[in-house]
Amino acid sequence: MADTPSVRLALPKLIRLRGLAFGLLGIAGLLALWWLGGWAVANDPDMFAFADFAPAPTLAALWDILRSGEVLGMSGPSLYRVGAGLVIACAIGVPVGIAIGRIAWLRELTNVPFQFLRMISPLSWMPIAVMVYETWDGAIIFLIGVAAIWPILFSTAAGVRRIDPSWLKVARNLGANPFHMLFVVILPAIAVDVLTGIRLALGVAWVVLVPAEYLGITSGLGYAINDARDTLDYSRLAAVVVVIGVIGFALDYACAALIKRFNWVRDSAH
Repeated sequence: MADTPSVRLALPKLIRLRGLAFGLLGIAGLLALWWLGGWAVANDPDMFAFADFAPAPTLAALWDILRSGEVLGMSGPSLYRVGAGLVIACAIGVPVGIAIGRIAWLRELTNVPFQFLRMISPLSWMPIAVMVYETWDGAIIFLIGVAAIWPILFSTAAGVRRIDPSWLKVARNLGANPFHMLFVVILPAIAVDVLTGIRLALGVAWVVLVPAEYLGITSGLGYAINDARDTLDYSRLAAVVVVIGVIGFALDYACAALIKRFNWVRDSAH
């Protein structure tokens, strides 16, 4: 095929269409496996009681909670908790990441303690969180913050270490003060690394959210799953799982779009 302007203009559209087609095929395959699993459960004498996990009952329950607006009521508190936890994780993780990325002795001093703390399951802090915080919301936000801080911190530190030293040298030679160095050189240079860390942290926080909301609260997606399980309403339980997946996918997609938007590094071939 000749490399003409019209071909170059059409190529991105073809790539997007190809991606959309494969995405739809993937969803179709997932639905087919779900249907087969539901059919197998419904026809198994030992498991037929869980037949409401199948697509038809689940989608009917999903339509009910969408039509009634109940999905907004259960999603709002969860989104608030995840958002608050991520804000706290960013407020701590980004400055600390910049510091350990810039200061060698601080990086060496904190490496072992940070790696040790990173490997502790966030949910293992649950008893401490319940004792320290007066409200359940505070405890859950703390757990999400603990889960989210490490991807942000380490991604930020790695981004700082990749900054070309000549950039900093030129900035100092031009009379940049620490304020300018931070906001004009360092932060723009590590923006993609920070956003990548936030994207990873969001995935971890979204996973931690559901078991964290099993605590003594009466709102949120985790509570909705726990309540559906206790009342044996399996179609509703599966519908809430679908809602969690859709919201999580949308949040991750938004983060990926931001990373693409702020990624100023261009492939030399383009």
